[in-house]
Amino acid sequence: MQSQAGAIRSFFLDGYAGQLEALLNSGTEKPTHAAVVCHPHPLFGGTMHNKVVFHAMKALNSFGLPVLRFNFRGTGLSHGEHDYGKGEAEDVRTAIEWLDCEYGLPLIFAGFSFGAAIGLRVAAGDDRVKALVGLGLPVSPVDDRNYDFEFLQSCTKPKLFVSGSRDQFGPRAKLEATIKPFADPKKLVIIDSADHFFEGRLREMRDAIERWVYETLNLQVQ
Repeated sequence: MQSQAGAIRSFFLDGYAGQLEALLNSGTEKPTHAAVVCHPHPLFGGTMHNKVVFHAMKALNSFGLPVLRFNFRGTGLSHGEHDYGKGEAEDVRTAIEWLDCEYGLPLIFAGFSFGAAIGLRVAAGDDRVKALVGLGLPVSPVDDRNYDFEFLQSCTKPKLFVSGSRDQFGPRAKLEATIKPFADPKKLVIIDSADHFFEGRLREMRDAIERWVYETLNLQVQ
């Protein structure tokens, strides 16, 4: 039995490295899709409570979709230790598997920064995921991290990318050059004056997601 629409359920997913702390914002009685949203880098304060992650969840939940957020291994109450992307990819698989078992619906993936870099690769290769959203794609990350997005050049799933014009980890010219060879369909939305965290521009980011879902997946706000 599904929870009341809009209700929040707190629980743990059984992951590869132990339990993963999770939150589920329930959907309507008969949702068309289910969604998962992944948070930014945990070593720099990223958690499932991040404001960008929260607003992405609200955008997807507005269509009556159940939306899952979770803390990567070693974050919050999640078991395990940070694994620099490899283990975190397993965490994304755990979330997708749970949503599929729970709902058996087409899935939407959304990730912010590190969550996008790690999760998009997993979601692009999983047939259960039908649409992809990358927020603040980190094409110029700090230190020695180097994320490879070439796999999206052959991914024909609908893709939305939203970044700020002042994103310090995604300079517009490099971002556009990175996305240009990606397979269609794709859409890039640049939020004017927004930084990496969309500070003061979260409403615009959320609106961009809602418009794209409406136009691309033909869903209606509930």
